[in-house]
Amino acid sequence: MDVTLSSIYAQKLKAIRKAEGLTQKSFSEQAGIPLGTIKNYETGQVEAGLKVIELVVNNPQFKKYTMWLMTGDVAPEIGQISPDLSPDGPESTSANQKGQKVG
Repeated sequence: MDVTLSSIYAQKLKAIRKAEGLTQKSFSEQAGIPLGTIKNYETGQVEAGLKVIELVVNNPQFKKYTMWLMTGDVAPEIGQISPDLSPDGPESTSANQKGQKVG
């Protein structure tokens, strides 16, 4: 299977959802993305398009993942983390999270 940028975004979006402890349904409701769209990109049936990415990065709950989602970099000192750096769950960018590149 060819790895495309869209498939990488799909993997990252799933990682964000899981790090936040959300089901596909609750992620759908909170991000404003149709449930079928989430199911389809998580199973590789469709690509995660720009509209999906835009809905996630513009949502206050998920804004902390914007840098990681777009570039693979993190900057915990300014509140930009990856799912791996969010062991505390939603809304957290605590001091115990390490500043490392993940992605």
